Amino acid sequence: MLTRSTSFAAGITGGLLLGRALESPQVRFARMSGSSIARADAAGWITDFLNAAYYRRPETERDVDDLRLASAILTTRWHREGGGRLRAGDLVAFHRAFGMDRFLSAPRGRLDRDQLLAGADRLLGDWFAAAYADDARRGWGIVFPTVAERAAYRPERRLELARLGKLTPAVAPASEQTWHTYPPVEMPSAERVIDALTRPETWPDYASELGRFTPLRSCGLLGQTFEVEVAAGTAGGRPVFTRGYVTITRLVTPDDPEALAAYVGELEDGLERLGDDEPRAVPEGGEPIVAFDLTTHEGHFMGSGNNRLLLFSHEGGTWVRAAGTWDPMPWHLAQAYRRAGRDAQHAFWGEGGGEAQSMLHQLARRVG
Repeated sequence: MLTRSTSFAAGITGGLLLGRALESPQVRFARMSGSSIARADAAGWITDFLNAAYYRRPETERDVDDLRLASAILTTRWHREGGGRLRAGDLVAFHRAFGMDRFLSAPRGRLDRDQLLAGADRLLGDWFAAAYADDARRGWGIVFPTVAERAAYRPERRLELARLGKLTPAVAPASEQTWHTYPPVEMPSAERVIDALTRPETWPDYASELGRFTPLRSCGLLGQTFEVEVAAGTAGGRPVFTRGYVTITRLVTPDDPEALAAYVGELEDGLERLGDDEPRAVPEGGEPIVAFDLTTHEGHFMGSGNNRLLLFSHEGGTWVRAAGTWDPMPWHLAQAYRRAGRDAQHAFWGEGGGEAQSMLHQLARRVG
């Protein structure tokens, strides 16, 4: 028979082992499924709602702004209910608002744009449809009834729900990291892109069918933290959602030309020496305008690394391209990445997918 002191020691040991297991990279990754504003018991009906609004439609009938609208309805509901997580019980209110249109109208099981707006007015208030169309009453993925309420919102409410671990920049020797650039996407003008990106509260307006960035701090770009929600399996109408967090840890602009030149030079050197036939980040003859680092936090679906966005001019055009450096992935991330993440990650940044899948194409379309 165990003595009382032995039992106590065994309990302490078991608790420590359990604590370590709960803080393991695999568990942290599993906890990142879904969105920070929803409990696990709401995942089913939320996915079903997004399917009805977008993913279950034939590809020829999809409009990414309808997906952004559906996401805004969910996020606005979260906001107006006081900032607690959405739960299974919220399904009742959504069924009252959208159920008749969804199940009694053809094609059954889907919601078109007019039905989404009408249902949102029933769910949230008859101000919603007009406010969604008003840039001054929309921000952080939320629709507000008044400009004053938008101005009073503090995104740190969502940050409190986030499982924000420590920053995890790439730390492996540079020769062991993955260095990759994505194809550049042409933008209407540098001024419009800078205006858009330096207002982080507008970033949900550029969401693609594969992902969205939601800012979590009351600040500009430098030091801003984003919740990145991504979806895999969208082509088959069966999306699976996960999330990660990134913070902008470095920002260089024309205000400091030496820092901008050094940033780009360092990146070009790494791509040339360590990339696998990677193109230059800024083409020969191009001029960098703005660049910044998006550094991962613990639990990110890509592991530890730094993604970058670079705005540059070249041959009379203005372009944005993503370029990343990543540590070798742990086995559990590498398996998920091979199965579902790689194609989605590349398409999100403009490589190998259509415009609906690329955030940068959506940005260009929105500011054009």
